[in-house]
Amino acid sequence: MIAGCAHQTGANGRLEAQSDYWSGRLGLIVASEPPQSYSAGFALSGSAQAGELMLTSPMGSTLAVMRWQPGQALLQQGEQTARFDSLEALVAQVTGTPLPVRALFGWLHGEPQSVPGWQADLSGLPDGRLFAQRLMPLPTAELRLVLDR
Repeated sequence: MIAGCAHQTGANGRLEAQSDYWSGRLGLIVASEPPQSYSAGFALSGSAQAGELMLTSPMGSTLAVMRWQPGQALLQQGEQTARFDSLEALVAQVTGTPLPVRALFGWLHGEPQSVPGWQADLSGLPDGRLFAQRLMPLPTAELRLVLDR
């Protein structure tokens, strides 16, 4: 569902540490059998409690919009809307693997977040880059973000 290739935006400047809106490109590699690789543009807003994540193709068309608030998460793809009990269930459905979306907000603010099995490298944030990898449980996964600025 998510297709294309990640690329650097070439934007200049430093990231705003306390933003509640981020956009750019994301790449996800899951070392499953067979391996899965996803890439898309993204726009993320809000917080871990209530927010929105829009995924776009390299040509700019909307692939999916995820919205969440306490007790409910919605996935909109074209004219279809699906409801989920949690943000975690929604993200796992879209990507095929659990991802620490709630921790992602802290990471994007430059705050280390402890997530069992995950390691995040925040050293690239000043340059608009975030890398996180899941070592356990298997299959391993790598998440890369290149942020617009």
